[in-house]
Amino acid sequence: MNAKYCRESKVIRTTRVFPSDVNNHNTLFGGRLMNHLDQVASTSAARHSRRDCVTASADSIDFWNPIQTTDSVCFESYVSWTGVSSMEVFVKIITEDLKSGERKIAATALLNFVALDQHKKPTPVPKVIPETEEEKRLNESAAERARMRKERKQKSRELTVFITTDHPWD
Repeated sequence: MNAKYCRESKVIRTTRVFPSDVNNHNTLFGGRLMNHLDQVASTSAARHSRRDCVTASADSIDFWNPIQTTDSVCFESYVSWTGVSSMEVFVKIITEDLKSGERKIAATALLNFVALDQHKKPTPVPKVIPETEEEKRLNESAAERARMRKERKQKSRELTVFITTDHPWD
């Protein structure tokens, strides 16, 4: 299976922030941002693997600057690292004040996807080739994140034994 450049999975989506998109602080709803994140990240995963993909986890979503109604929001995603069937997708969210032109990093996120074969089973994906300094830094540090993700997932799995499905109103 041939390796692919990170740029081959790049997705860019730019949108405006309207009054219906904001919370009581007049900043973009976090859930609205997460919806856009998952959409662009899943497109990057599918573009890289050329397979159906499922979101396996959202490792982190870090909010750095508020997103205002005077902003446009650019979501840029690409596959930054791969395992056997899994892909780590990096997403950066950049705001641009539409009046001043000032740009800021509003948030960053790392999501993980698994590629599926025709039987809905995990299937191998191509490796990635980083080119830019950003891509190289993310790629070099990904193995450690994968190790931590595996540990966190195991601990989370252990907790599921104690989580009930009882009706909360009973």
